[in-house]
Amino acid sequence: MSEDEAKPKTGIELAREALAQARADAAKRQSVPGRRRARAARPARDPRRGDGPQLFGAGIKKLLADRGWEERAAVGGVFGNWEGIVGRDLAEHTAPGAFEDGELVVTCDSPAWAQQVRLLAGQLVRRLNEELGDGTVQRVKVVGPQQARKPGQWRVR
Repeated sequence: MSEDEAKPKTGIELAREALAQARADAAKRQSVPGRRRARAARPARDPRRGDGPQLFGAGIKKLLADRGWEERAAVGGVFGNWEGIVGRDLAEHTAPGAFEDGELVVTCDSPAWAQQVRLLAGQLVRRLNEELGDGTVQRVKVVGPQQARKPGQWRVR
């Protein structure tokens, strides 16, 4: 081994060697450092494949619009954010049910809460239309608890 090979190289020496190697590679490619090469012309996109990559949210919105699912998706968002729309107190005692032809079915856990929601139906329709867009919800149908009462169960003896 020679004396030069035994010594570790400094950072400057390593940088000089890397620069010399890069210059030699550029000379082989016949390119001048610092200049960009002209790009080759791209083939036209196939119109059947769409516009290429897009943001996920934009793709989902386009899919919903193409299939006519915008309203269903918005209503599903209401179901998922029921507490945020109606408030914690009301959400503890109610749950959204089916939505069909502009009518939202709201299920309540007691007859008292069912009556309360019936009184608030106009405000609830207005609030839901703020979230979903004007005219999406036209009426609210309130359903009380679904308990089967046995005949004579609440009769006084």
